[in-house]
Formats: sequence, structure tokens, C-alpha cells
Amino acid sequence: MTIEVRPASDFADVRAVIGPKSPTASVCWCLSHRIPSKLDKELRGTARGEYVAGLCRSVPPPGVLAYDGDEPAGWAAVAPRADTTYARSRQIPHLDDLPVWSLWCIRVRPGHRGKGLSHALIAGAVDFARDHGAPVIEAYPLDNGDAMVDTTMAYAGIRSNFERAGFVHAADTTSVLAGHPRVLMRLDLRQS
Repeated sequence: MTIEVRPASDFADVRAVIGPKSPTASVCWCLSHRIPSKLDKELRGTARGEYVAGLCRSVPPPGVLAYDGDEPAGWAAVAPRADTTYARSRQIPHLDDLPVWSLWCIRVRPGHRGKGLSHALIAGAVDFARDHGAPVIEAYPLDNGDAMVDTTMAYAGIRSNFERAGFVHAADTTSVLAGHPRVLMRLDLRQS
């Protein structure tokens, strides 16, 4: 098994990981924290995929993909926090005026779980943010302790995986997901 993480510029591969089975379904497409709420509600069916296709053609693309061999197997959304709804969040604190980047969604396809892809995605997102000039990267994972997390709600990641990647607890939040509090974790990229 060879895991490689690359920028998410290939829309077909992004669709394979985060797109719906039916192209007309109005699923997240990892847009709910990327775009304003009004636009998120307006984009329905195929318009959601078309919007993501445009993001894949942009510089920088909307995140990174992990490949298990040649197969797209995982996704991580990463972008400047100022370009996300986290910039205006009342639940996730804004700590300073640094132009931080946010890593807010990690998805590994069924059949590829348990191979370390989430760790590779976090590392790849960190490298991606660093390569695009981010001084700091933040994540907002679940602080689940030893409790199991439903895979559907694990998209925010779990605290221990971010600690393993060198992130440190920077603040508590008032956000709760799947019954678990979320914490703000940070990695300073200026020191590495």
C-alpha cells in the first residue's frame, strides 16, 4: 500500500470521495463551512457539484486528497480561515489576527479506513497550508477521550490525531458535535 497526498485539483477524484452517489442529491460536498449559509442553502443538486468543480480549478484548490495506490481514498478540507464560515463563528473562538488556515473536514472512504489515511491527510493538509504561506493552521476536532465516535460525525477529526501531528490545544469552544465538545487545536508553521 502506497499512500500519497496531493492537492485536490482533480474534480473526478474529489467527487469519488465526497460526492453523492446520485449527482442530483443535495449533500454537503464539504461546502457547509466553506461558503456563506445563504449560498449553501441556494445550491441544490448538481449545482453543488458544479460549484466544487470550480473550486478544484482555483488556486489554491479546496483541500487535499489521499490516494491509496491510484485510488482516491480520502479528503481533507483546508483553506484560509478568513475564507470560511469559521471567520464569523460564535462557537469557535478567534484567537488573534494571524492569517490562520483552517482544517475542518477529514473523510476516508469505506474500504480504506484503518490504514492511517486520516494521519496522512492531516500531514498533507499541514504541508499544503505551509506551501501556501500559512503561518498557523487550526483544526476544531472532537475531544472524545476514549469514547467511540460515529464515523458519520467524525469528519471534524479527533483530538488525539491532531496531538499526534503536533497540534496543541489552544482554546475550548462552545461547539458540540455528536455529543462531544470540540476544541481549537493549533500548529505554528513558522517554527517548522
